[in-house]
Amino acid sequence: MKILHIITRLIAGGAQQNTVASCRAQVEAGHEVFLVHGPVYGPEGSLVDEANESGARRSVIHSMKRSVSPLKDYATYRALRKLIRRNQPDVVHTHSSKAGIVGRAAAWKQRVPAVIHTIHGLPFHDGQSGIKRRLFIKAERAAAKRCHKLIGITQAMCDAFQANQIGRDGQFAVVPSGVDVELWENPTRAASGFPDNAKLRDELRTQLGVPLDAVVVGIVARFDPLKGHADLIRIAPQLATKYPKLRLLFVGDGWHRNAVEQAVRDAGMADRVLTTGFVQLRRVALLYRAMDVMVLPSYQEGQSRTLLEALLSGCPIVGYHVGGIPEVCVHNQTGLLVPLGDRDQLRLAIEQTVDQPDQAHERTAQGKQHAREHFSTQAMTDQLERIYHETLEANGASEE
Repeated sequence: MKILHIITRLIAGGAQQNTVASCRAQVEAGHEVFLVHGPVYGPEGSLVDEANESGARRSVIHSMKRSVSPLKDYATYRALRKLIRRNQPDVVHTHSSKAGIVGRAAAWKQRVPAVIHTIHGLPFHDGQSGIKRRLFIKAERAAAKRCHKLIGITQAMCDAFQANQIGRDGQFAVVPSGVDVELWENPTRAASGFPDNAKLRDELRTQLGVPLDAVVVGIVARFDPLKGHADLIRIAPQLATKYPKLRLLFVGDGWHRNAVEQAVRDAGMADRVLTTGFVQLRRVALLYRAMDVMVLPSYQEGQSRTLLEALLSGCPIVGYHVGGIPEVCVHNQTGLLVPLGDRDQLRLAIEQTVDQPDQAHERTAQGKQHAREHFSTQAMTDQLERIYHETLEANGASEE
């Protein structure tokens, strides 16, 4: 089978990790896999090396940008049609909003037998202006008519599309975004110079300059206004009053970093916040071991790979009740779930996690099992393979 994946940017994000993992698994299964994306730039990090290692044949379309640009979008459409004509894929699988809209149009025009789109996150949300939100919904409605299957990484993604009259009955499927269970459970096997897990916490805290007995509250997310760093900063002074050695550990980078760092200074928390910048995945897998709790106060989230990573790393989790987070952070079972934007409840959930370590450990153990069973890379790629075959068969297409 020839499979062509299209994604807007190959930055170090959840949708990109999902796509690269799919490419790797499909190459290993014997398929001919292509990966097309726009230019990689900015502080958020890149997955180009991981994509090259996946075995997929990678191409860059320089006109493919995240922002709306009619001239560049049309150039991207033409470039994708040319690439599809040349490679004749059986499946075109698009990811992210811009690549999804333009890529589906190009694949549909070229009569690709199976056109698939994955909804990794919602391109429309309540924080947008009314006009912008309506434009995104209208564009997604048109794009949904130019594909055979819409895949949500959580049921919440499918429900949101259907609530806005995007897509048709029978078009949707849910395939959770898979994570590399082995990487997150056993990071020291892939990293040299680190002690075994029994000593890892103390070693990491020493490297970070954090007291061994500090309370470390972490967040692994790019710096973006919707990720909720500001909410964590707002409650930091109250947490510091209760936990004199409190440290906040911000893992990641992004365009909003300067604003976050200014908010930290304004709150008088500069001596309590550590910012790592972009780090490779294997290093992230280690850093979870330095945390007492991983918090994701995100205002928009498709599923949250980072909460899954934390659970597999043995780190308790707290998250806002939004998007697909409740499918990972099941309240009082795998973590603690907080009403969206309720900073008082966010603080109390963090305190409960820190002050009741036995209960937090029990939730995390359940969460680890939940992640293994439902969110592995193997489970994801097996489901994708089935959807590809079913779609091709339904359209009477033969597979090479």
